[in-house]
Amino acid sequence: MSYLQKYSNEVRDFLKVCKSLADRMYVTSQGGNLSVKLEENLVLITPTCVTKCDVTESDVVFIDLEGNIVEGTRKPTGEVPMYLNFYRDRPDIKSVIHCHPPYTNTFTILKGTNWLMRPIYPETVAEVGPVPVVPYGEPLTQKLADNFAPFIKKYNAFLMENHGLTILSSADIVRTLQLVDILEVSSISILQALAIGELKELTREDVQNLENTMKTRNLPMIGLPGLNTSMVDLYFPEKK
Repeated sequence: MSYLQKYSNEVRDFLKVCKSLADRMYVTSQGGNLSVKLEENLVLITPTCVTKCDVTESDVVFIDLEGNIVEGTRKPTGEVPMYLNFYRDRPDIKSVIHCHPPYTNTFTILKGTNWLMRPIYPETVAEVGPVPVVPYGEPLTQKLADNFAPFIKKYNAFLMENHGLTILSSADIVRTLQLVDILEVSSISILQALAIGELKELTREDVQNLENTMKTRNLPMIGLPGLNTSMVDLYFPEKK
C-alpha cells in the first residue's frame, strides 16, 4: 500500500488546509508551505512551485527526516532544511505551517515593539503564546533554518523577519491552521488599536490565571514539553 493510500485521511485534510490558506490570502502565488509528521521518519510536505489552491493528491510529497523523497513525483518545497530542523529539535511537533497572513506579517517589517510578544488576548496567550522575531535569512537556505535555533524550543510561533509566519503544533494540520487564524485576528485588532490609541495588556496575574484555563481545556504548555513551566515566565521574563 502506498503512503498516499495509507494516509488518505491526513492527505485529505492537508489538501483542505492548502486551499484554505489560499482562500484566506495567507499565501499568494507559490508562497508558503506546510507539513505533517506521519511517522517517526515520515513527513508529508507540499511540493515546490505549486500554488497552494492547486495542490492535489498527485502533487504531495513524502520525505524522510534526512530530506530524501520516499514517495511522490514532484520535488518538495525548497524550505525542507527548515522543516528538518523543526522535527529534529521539536520531537513533540506533528504539523507545521509557514505562510504570510497579511496583518500578522505587518509585524515582520515593523520597527519597535513586537506586540505579538505581549499578552493582549487570552485565547492568543493560551493557544499560540508569545511570537518572537527570527532574524532574516535568505529563503530556501540552511542559514534561514538555523536562525530558528535560539527560539525553536521555547516558542511555538515565529515571525520570520521581513518574510512571514511559522507556527508549530503537536496536533494535526487543521488545528495548526486554527492557530494561524487566532493570531491573524489578534494582529488585526492590535493594529487597529495602535492606529487610534494605546494598547491595554493583560496583567501578570491575568496570565497566571490563564494557566487554569489551559488545564481545563487540556492545552499544552508552549514550547518543548518540560522546558517552560509558566506562561508568566514567557511573558514577563524580566520580573522573575
